[in-house]
Amino acid sequence: MVSEVSAPPKSASLVGALVGNNQIVLVAALVVICVGISLAVPQFYSSANIIAILRQVAMVLIVACGMTMLLITAEVDLSVGASLAFVGVVAMDVINVTDSVFLGALAGIAFGALVGLVNGLIVTRLKVNSLIATIGTMMILQGGVFLYSREAIQNHHHLPSFVDIGAGYVGPVPIPVIVAAVIFIASYVVLRHTTLGRYLFAVGANEKTARLSGLRTTWLKLFAFVLTGALVGVAGLILGSLMNAGQPTAGRGFELTVIAAVILGGTSLSGGRGTLIGTLLGVFVLKVIDDGIIVLQWNQDLQMIVPGVVLIAAIYLDILRRRADAR
Repeated sequence: MVSEVSAPPKSASLVGALVGNNQIVLVAALVVICVGISLAVPQFYSSANIIAILRQVAMVLIVACGMTMLLITAEVDLSVGASLAFVGVVAMDVINVTDSVFLGALAGIAFGALVGLVNGLIVTRLKVNSLIATIGTMMILQGGVFLYSREAIQNHHHLPSFVDIGAGYVGPVPIPVIVAAVIFIASYVVLRHTTLGRYLFAVGANEKTARLSGLRTTWLKLFAFVLTGALVGVAGLILGSLMNAGQPTAGRGFELTVIAAVILGGTSLSGGRGTLIGTLLGVFVLKVIDDGIIVLQWNQDLQMIVPGVVLIAAIYLDILRRRADAR
């Protein structure tokens, strides 16, 4: 007797194709968005606007590189926005006290890494879920920054070298873009072409199996948390430089943008899968939409709404990917 195997519904096949070609879909979406905005506002392609987009992309991408590695290990950090603001305040305060941009930058990056270390220890040693742990850290940082400084800390010495971190150029290329490119390339090499990268994927795919295989899963997760924190420190310096001040209220909603971009790019919330190329495309999609809202003169509250909508859609796509893998 010959049994008939029914073909999957066309809609399911379409969804599977879209999920399987995530990066192609993101490129197509980016092209459509750019064309649509430019038809409404030709100034969208002006050099000034393109540079503004690249600066915003650079700041998000720097943190998204670390967040991609962290999500690959099946952990997450929701405190990056609050940490970003605190980094700027700490860096600006140290610069004002020491009259040294180097020491201020070092203090900012060290503070970000310390926050990452604390998050990592809470998750790996105290066994607190990373979502809950980093929400707690986020609340502590949001309150702590106002205990540290009730108002924005200005660049009292008016050091041009600090302003150059965010607003300077090397030739025609903005410095934040160069910094982001270096971090992106280094992260890509580590994740795709080193033993450390393979270990991170292994931890996220099955932590118990990885541990039984002899991998130090706790240290690998701790590395991902500290790296993410240090990269928040770098991004915080760029933001503080662009504002020429340490602003306690800066960075709100930043964590949503970062996580939405990473998941939209194809990194799984359940760990074990991710791609930095996808993350790059996800960041571009979100920041181009942000810029479009501004140049089209729409209500700028949409800049907070869009990442939330994208985050929900991206999580649903992640669910579809996992279902496709389970078949």
